[in-house]
Amino acid sequence: MAFRPLPARAPAALLREAKPLQALFNQAQRLAHLQRLLESQLQPAAREHCHVASWREGCLLLIVTDGHWATRLRYQQRRLQRQLQAFAEFTNLAKILFKVQPPTAARHGSGHTIELSQSAADSIQATADGISDPNLRAALERLASHAKDRK
Repeated sequence: MAFRPLPARAPAALLREAKPLQALFNQAQRLAHLQRLLESQLQPAAREHCHVASWREGCLLLIVTDGHWATRLRYQQRRLQRQLQAFAEFTNLAKILFKVQPPTAARHGSGHTIELSQSAADSIQATADGISDPNLRAALERLASHAKDRK
């Protein structure tokens, strides 16, 4: 029995027919709109460090990239709350919460790195030369190319 994928459908058709997908898309659009309103009131330097996480029952939850920016925004919290309440979307804004959440991207320089000596690279390359499997051979050659003083 062979697997046959379902025929592709246009994104507009998917959004019209799939109610959970439509609700998720609407929520994403709503958060994007709230993010634009928030950014219009933030200092330019703070915009990349502050993101809207949720807006429920008068409480705005903002994700901040580090403690430094969270502290700066907490000092400006009352002013920011007053400015946001001027928008129809935030008329019943009662409080703003800040949650620090560092970016999930891997940081460079974390942990220590192991250097590959020239003799180890030569040994790996010699092993790769004797391998018939092309994928394994390519992987070993990539590994061998990481030697410090490659010829």
